[in-house]
Amino acid sequence: MKSYALFQQYIWLVNTIHKAERITLDEINQRWLETEMSEGVSIPRSTFNRHRDAILDMFGIIIECDKKDGFRYYIDNVDVLEEDTIQNWMLSTLSVNSILAENKGVHNRIVLEPIPSDGENLHLFIEAMKRNVRIKVVYRKYGVEEQSEMLVEPFFVKLTNKRWYGIVRKPIEDGWMFVLAFDRVLSLELTDEKFKYPKGFDPVGFFRNNYGILWVEDTPVEKVTIRAYGKQVYYLRDLPLHHSQEEVATEDDYSDFELTLRPTPDFYTPLLSRGPLIKVLSPQWLADEIKKQHLEAAKLYEE
Repeated sequence: MKSYALFQQYIWLVNTIHKAERITLDEINQRWLETEMSEGVSIPRSTFNRHRDAILDMFGIIIECDKKDGFRYYIDNVDVLEEDTIQNWMLSTLSVNSILAENKGVHNRIVLEPIPSDGENLHLFIEAMKRNVRIKVVYRKYGVEEQSEMLVEPFFVKLTNKRWYGIVRKPIEDGWMFVLAFDRVLSLELTDEKFKYPKGFDPVGFFRNNYGILWVEDTPVEKVTIRAYGKQVYYLRDLPLHHSQEEVATEDDYSDFELTLRPTPDFYTPLLSRGPLIKVLSPQWLADEIKKQHLEAAKLYEE
């Protein structure tokens, strides 16, 4: 069986068992035979057990069998499906692919946004991470015609807003770290110079207190309180701006939310985009900045 078809089966099994919470193999096969992927053939128990092992190896998902409950299968570590890991990202991506593959008849009614691949640069960057070698990068910043060449140490990659970024460090003592957008990289070359990746370095923790991709070390972590009006209250409840967000006050016509993060310039965008339905209460400097940018935008319409 082709690898892609196997992946589809793995994803389908995980989703089916997760939704059912507890389900027998017979019940799994009843649902399986309703899909186009089955081609009218059930999943034998031996194949199902091999799939369980593969799912554990690839995604860290444990599918257990409760013999006391009629040999029903369930996901033993369901919390792994909530974690922000590469395995979960793969699982989510492949789940979408599986859904699309099952519904080819309406493909022209499913509209997707393009996702940049940045394939070659991404591939080379990850290869350099595997080898722990420095890379030579020719880079052009936004709004600047000049190119710059630099030698850096590749630490990790991050996908944000459909763009790939590489987080790198200058190869000097106490070298500072900064972010490179792959779509601004003109060339990338691996060197033979080794570097030591710090033991215990946490890429997820590196951005834990940030909103987006900007890393401004001298911007301190602060408590930010915003007031939302109208429909924005419901949007913020369903789609928090940051993992630290908490609703701290609720009234008939507004709700207040508190976030703990570095309020870097990329955090201004979601506040500004909501117009009069969001007000920054604190810190005062951030409220003043958002007000200033709203006023500057309003002046454009006075001409």
